[in-house]
Amino acid sequence: MAQVTAKLNNLRLAPRKVRAVVNLIKGKNVLDALAQLEALVKRSGSSVAKLLRSAIANAENNNNMVKENLYVKSINVDEGVKLKRFKPKGFGRVSPIEKKTSRIRLVLAEKVAGLKRTPAEKKIKEKTIEQTQTPDRQEVKKPLDLARGKPEVKTELGRKEGVLKGLGRRMFQRKSI
Repeated sequence: MAQVTAKLNNLRLAPRKVRAVVNLIKGKNVLDALAQLEALVKRSGSSVAKLLRSAIANAENNNNMVKENLYVKSINVDEGVKLKRFKPKGFGRVSPIEKKTSRIRLVLAEKVAGLKRTPAEKKIKEKTIEQTQTPDRQEVKKPLDLARGKPEVKTELGRKEGVLKGLGRRMFQRKSI
């Protein structure tokens, strides 16, 4: 059974706060977990969602897995390095402060073993990417922009002279003349 891992190191949140979010998605389907994290108000929800999206992308691109077939097998939150700081107190004393960080390790697994994405789907994705990215096919780009209802934007390359009329020179002089 194939597994995919993703890691997030040195997240500047306390592990206790991250574990509260992570426990919500353990054992869930990947798409359900993403939906739940998007609706969550906690600060660590966006970081965990970003890590989950990264793991899904790893599974799809590197292992040809189908994202509808994936679930969160395990997700561990460990304590990372602590940033040591000091806070001044009364009568000239100081007290130490530890700013905690978290390390998250996410493991995705397949529900049905061996279900792979077909090569045809991958080729179709690559062809659409090639058509939009090739610079020598400019006649392909124009109908796409017109079909979307976007106006054609003409950009002029090079530096435009006299736009600020010496504003930069006046603004950055130390002495006035």
